[in-house]
Amino acid sequence: MSFIESMFSLEGKTVVITGGGGGIPGNLAAAFAKAGAVVVLWGRGTNHPMDEAAAQVAEAAGGGRIFAVTVDTGSREACEAAIAESERLTGGFLEILVNGGGGNRGRGPFIDVDELLFKGILELNLLAGLVTPTRAFAKYWIAKGIKGNVINMTSMTSYKALSGTWAYDAAKAGVLNLNEALAKELAPYGIRVNAIAPGFFVGNQNRALLIDEKTGDLTTRGKAIIGRTPFGRFGKFEELWGAALFLASDAASGFVTGVSIPVDGGYLTDNI
Repeated sequence: MSFIESMFSLEGKTVVITGGGGGIPGNLAAAFAKAGAVVVLWGRGTNHPMDEAAAQVAEAAGGGRIFAVTVDTGSREACEAAIAESERLTGGFLEILVNGGGGNRGRGPFIDVDELLFKGILELNLLAGLVTPTRAFAKYWIAKGIKGNVINMTSMTSYKALSGTWAYDAAKAGVLNLNEALAKELAPYGIRVNAIAPGFFVGNQNRALLIDEKTGDLTTRGKAIIGRTPFGRFGKFEELWGAALFLASDAASGFVTGVSIPVDGGYLTDNI
């Protein structure tokens, strides 16, 4: 094994990725599989059946052991059952949890905020996207004496509010706060908690917001984002792989906990 392989190989590790049918989580799954990990995709399968998502990851990774579990990560009981099912499928312990579930639903003026929609976005990103699955895994790891590893998904909105996305701003700020709080809480058990903060990447969820589907030109929102990104472009999904593999590897980041790594083309450095 080369030095680089000894630092970043995930051979013998099992990674569970929530929101596994989504663009960024699915792309990270391919990276973990390429690094030798066994991967289990968790998701509701509402818009993207999980078996299809697993097949796509396997194709992108060029093979590997990829499994799928359909689960509502907003349910404590469902998460606990999914842990047991994931153990059955993989035949081993689960060491790494990537909380990839989340998303936003619309934007608008604060005076037009719909409280029910606001609550739903908080539940999607903060509860189903972090609290409920992480609680289930922390309980599982502590009971079995496993030194687990959580990788959360923070956001640019964790640091700087985006206009019109009130609930998403609040939820992702909460993810950043809990990322730090959980790192301290779980450290005595040898459990690490870190995060990746993606900048702006074009996916199915935000494509229409950033790019005019008729002309292919940037929308007003897209131009504003590029104008505040020093690299002058959107990110490529593969540019998240390095940060993910670094945080997943005990050899590379075993003394790292409570951090959130921006992968943003310099967006957070923008100033006047």
